[in-house]
Amino acid sequence: MTTEAKVGAFVLGCFAILAFTIIYLLNVQMSGGKVPYKTYLRYAGGLEPGAPVLFGGITVGKVKTVHPASADPTKIEISLDVKEGTPLNEKSIAKLGIVSVMSGAALSITTGSNEAKRLPPGSDIPSREEASLDEIAGKMATVADNADGLITQARGELQGITGDAHALLANLNTMTGKPNQEKIQAVLDNVNGLLATEGPKIDRLTDQLNTLTEHADATIQNVNGTVADTREPLRKDLAELQVTLQQAKALLGDMQVVIRANDYKIDDTVENLRVATDNLDQLTDSLKQRPWSLIRIKQPKEREVPHQ
Repeated sequence: MTTEAKVGAFVLGCFAILAFTIIYLLNVQMSGGKVPYKTYLRYAGGLEPGAPVLFGGITVGKVKTVHPASADPTKIEISLDVKEGTPLNEKSIAKLGIVSVMSGAALSITTGSNEAKRLPPGSDIPSREEASLDEIAGKMATVADNADGLITQARGELQGITGDAHALLANLNTMTGKPNQEKIQAVLDNVNGLLATEGPKIDRLTDQLNTLTEHADATIQNVNGTVADTREPLRKDLAELQVTLQQAKALLGDMQVVIRANDYKIDDTVENLRVATDNLDQLTDSLKQRPWSLIRIKQPKEREVPHQ
């Protein structure tokens, strides 16, 4: 074997080893460290096996299978594998998405909440349906139908508004026509004539008002001086009045103390007055019944009636 042949065989062997290594690493990367999950949608939107799985916009895996669910054929079961360590949680939502405008469909998963519990491998990811192109087209058709009716209605209302605008313009033209202009000019002429005639009187009134204002200023100055002169005596009087009120308050307090200290004496005096009043009433009754008791101690004997 020549040297060239040996070199060629060595180069081919190196390429073969390099290709094997690359393929092995790719297989390890694609097969190792993957965690399976499932989700269910009613509309797959052209999602196919091998489509990327996005978590918060980051590619974390691929769609494995897409087929109707065996338990409920009205739902599409989507199996997917994501990288180990992807923080899927109970608040994560799976929905249809796209990587770019020119690319195909993808499965997009929201990040959910950091406080939510992590989903174990093999569990179902909650899903949310997105509006399909057919639904969007149907809504647009409905909007278009409604728009036709609105346009027709608006056209009729615009015609009415146009007629009202024409009537308004006609009224404005009538109001600003030559007859009204002549009347306005006559009013302005009268005002100018009035100003020219009454101008001297207005000037005299203005002078009188100025004089009155000066007198009013002088009066206000006099009032201010009077207030300033009487302010200090008023303050002194108020201070003395306040002292007098405090003394009266103290006197009332002392009187209350004296009255409270002599309550029992007052009660005794009242009781004695009551007893004296009762005795006086009894004495009065006794005098009414026996007026002679004021002169004699004993009652006189009754006089005998003489016998015939």
